Amino acid sequence: MTKAEVIAQIAEKTGIDKSDVSTTVEAFFNVIKSSMAEGENIYVRGFGSFINKKRARKVARNISKNTAIIIDEHYIPSFKPAKVFIEKIKTSKKVKSKPAAPSPKM
Repeated sequence: MTKAEVIAQIAEKTGIDKSDVSTTVEAFFNVIKSSMAEGENIYVRGFGSFINKKRARKVARNISKNTAIIIDEHYIPSFKPAKVFIEKIKTSKKVKSKPAAPSPKM
């Protein structure tokens, strides 16, 4: 499902104009991005948490040049779904009936 499809569904269910829903959804995403960029985590009860995860400093290898590369510690954005959300997905009959997505080939 794309962002446009989400906006269309919200507009249909609420009766609010698509442009207003689009503005609201964009504002929501911008608040999440800017808050996380400032080091704040976002907790949405019943949905999940948007958190910054710390990755430790490590040594990686460049296989083609056979050299070591040092990757400094850094933070990455992460989403942790709430238990209620996880249970809803686990018990969903539609998710169980879908075939598994093929794994990407490398």
